[in-house]
Amino acid sequence: MPRVALITGASRGIGRATALALASIGWAVGINYTRRMEAAQQTAADVEAAGGQALLLQADVADERAVSAMFDALAERFGYIDALVNNAGIVAASMPLADMDAARLARMFEVNVLGAYLCAREAARRMSTDRGGRGGAIVNVSSAASRLGSPNEYVDYAGSKGAVDTMTIGLAKELGPRGVRVNAVRPGLIETEIHASGGRPERASVLGAQTPLGRAGHADEVAAAIVWLLDEQASYVNGALLDVSGGR
Repeated sequence: MPRVALITGASRGIGRATALALASIGWAVGINYTRRMEAAQQTAADVEAAGGQALLLQADVADERAVSAMFDALAERFGYIDALVNNAGIVAASMPLADMDAARLARMFEVNVLGAYLCAREAARRMSTDRGGRGGAIVNVSSAASRLGSPNEYVDYAGSKGAVDTMTIGLAKELGPRGVRVNAVRPGLIETEIHASGGRPERASVLGAQTPLGRAGHADEVAAAIVWLLDEQASYVNGALLDVSGGR
């Protein structure tokens, strides 16, 4: 029986890279997406080509009913869940806080905070050994922005990831006795499409050159850290915030 992971925001970037990395070692993967159906279908095809099993799961993570239905669909297909990669997140146009409107802020925190909490809650309900689960692991995808603050760019995004860090620490203590390890990775400047959605497609390559390693990172480098945290090799790692940021 394969190990089963649900990855939110898996149609592109770090989520897609993680799906492929898990598939290469035999995992079955629930591939969540919101709107990018074709990209999600391609990820699913690539997962199966790499030796894994794939299930497409369309859901807005900020929608409680959709999140619950997504986890139910995964359970109906595979019977259990071993891991959640809480990756879905958004960023908006670069600007100082004084220029941000309430609609932008509300959506940022709906997806990046409420969505992450809803997915973690559903995973906890299904994975905790005291609720009949098999145990397992949750990896939250935070950001180096949570400790850098992203002034004049994305202080809302940075704040949302600060909430993810705090959830990681608290939930690790809550779920550790119940057989579920909870950790986070904090990527730095990674070459993904998220920078374009923030209006600065060149941001990672330009700012990455200023890091101690002198370059931007790649999605598969973050995926490797996520896969390690999910694996039994990391069996004594709980409540960790692992920076994958080139020393930035």
